[in-house]
Amino acid sequence: MNTQDFLTVLDYMEKEKGISRKVMATVIENALITAAHKTYPLETEIRVSLDQKSGKIQMFAKLKATDRARPNPDEITLVKARSVKPTAHVGELVEVELDARQFGRIAAQVFKQAMNQNLRSIEKTMILEEFQGRVGDIVAGTVRRFERADVVIDLGKFEGIMPSRERVPTEEYTPGERIRALVLAVQSGPRGPEIILSRSSPDFVRRLLALEVAELTDGTVEIKSLAREPGFRTKIAVWSDVEKVDPVGACVGIRGSRVKNIVRELNNEKVDLFRWSPNIHELVIEALKPAKLRKIEIDETNRRVRALVDAENLSLAIGRKGHNARLASRLTGWNIDVEEDKTEVQGFEQKLEAAVQGLATALGIELPLAQKIASVGFSTAEAIAEATEADLAEAVPDLTPEQAQEIRTKAQAALAAAKT
Repeated sequence: MNTQDFLTVLDYMEKEKGISRKVMATVIENALITAAHKTYPLETEIRVSLDQKSGKIQMFAKLKATDRARPNPDEITLVKARSVKPTAHVGELVEVELDARQFGRIAAQVFKQAMNQNLRSIEKTMILEEFQGRVGDIVAGTVRRFERADVVIDLGKFEGIMPSRERVPTEEYTPGERIRALVLAVQSGPRGPEIILSRSSPDFVRRLLALEVAELTDGTVEIKSLAREPGFRTKIAVWSDVEKVDPVGACVGIRGSRVKNIVRELNNEKVDLFRWSPNIHELVIEALKPAKLRKIEIDETNRRVRALVDAENLSLAIGRKGHNARLASRLTGWNIDVEEDKTEVQGFEQKLEAAVQGLATALGIELPLAQKIASVGFSTAEAIAEATEADLAEAVPDLTPEQAQEIRTKAQAALAAAKT
C-alpha cells in the first residue's frame, strides 16, 4: 500500500466508522509489532513510527551486536551495528530500522488478523458506549441484506440486526429501503456486540406516539396500557389528570393528523385509542370496541369478565383471528370471554308461543293457524280486528277471504266480550 492509499484508509475509517486517526495509528502500530514478533522473539523491543500527516511508517528493533558469523534472530553483526552506530561494541543493543517486506506471508497474515481483532475491539467499545444509552429510542437505517430471516440494517457507522421474531409478519423489506425501528437491546453475539432492532415490539408504537404527541412527553397525558398484535391492531388506553385535557383528542390530533402519521409508519395497522378508566366495567366496554356489548358479568375473584353481545356484534367483538378479544384481555389484564347473548332470542320465542296460545283460545282456532297469523305480526285479537279481510288474506299464506272474514269477526267478538 502506497502512502496515498494509506492516508485514504485513515480518512475513510475516521469519517465512515468514527475511528479517529490517532486511534487508527495506534491499531496499526500494535498490529505491526505483533507481526514483527513472528520474526523476532517476544523479548525483542520493537518500535513503530507512524506519521499521520504524511502516512510514512518506520519500524525499529533493538538488536544485540555480535561477532558471530550467523547471528540469532535477536542479534545483528557488529559490522551492521557500527553502520548504524559507529561506537557500537559486542553485546550492546543497537536500534536498527526494519524492512517490513522481509517479514513474509505468515507475518502478513498475522498483521491482518491483529488489525481485524483490534478494530472489532474498538467497534465493540464504540457500540457499547453509543447504543447502551439509546435502548428504547427509535433509529432510522437502510436495509442492507438478509441473514436467513434476520434483516441487517445499516445505521451509518454500525449495523443493526432485526431478528425474525422482531419483524412484523405483514411487512416485506427490500435492500436499499429506509426504515425506522426501535433499539431493543445491545447484547453479545458470536461476532461481538449486536444492536438488536424491533418493529414488532409494543414499545415501538409507544415511542412513535411519544414522538408525535407533546402531551405525552411533558406528562400531561399518560399511556396507561397498550396491547399490540403486530401488523393487525394496536389498542391504547390513555388518561390525563388535567380536567380540561382530552387525552384521546390530544393523541389523535387535529383531523387525526397525529395518529395518521403513526398508522402510516405502521403500514396501515389499525390503532384504537380510548380513555382509560379504573372501573373494569367501563374499561372492558372501551377495550372491546367497535363492538357493542349487551351485558357484562364480572368475576373479581378470578379476574374474569363475561361479555355478552348479540349475533350481529359477535364476530366484531372477537375480531379477525380473535385479535380484538385477545388484545382487550391483554390491555385490561383480565380474562375476557365473549359470548352471544341468547336471552333475547329465547324471550321472543316465549312471547310468540304465548301469543299463539292466546289467539287459539280467544278465537277458537287451531294452533297451526294461530301460529301462522301471529308469525306475520297479528299476534293479538285487537290487531286482527283493526285489519281488513284483504290484509289478513294477503299476509297469511293459504288463508281464503271467507276464512279471513270469519277470523276477523271472531276477533271483534272477543274484544267486545273483554270490554263487558
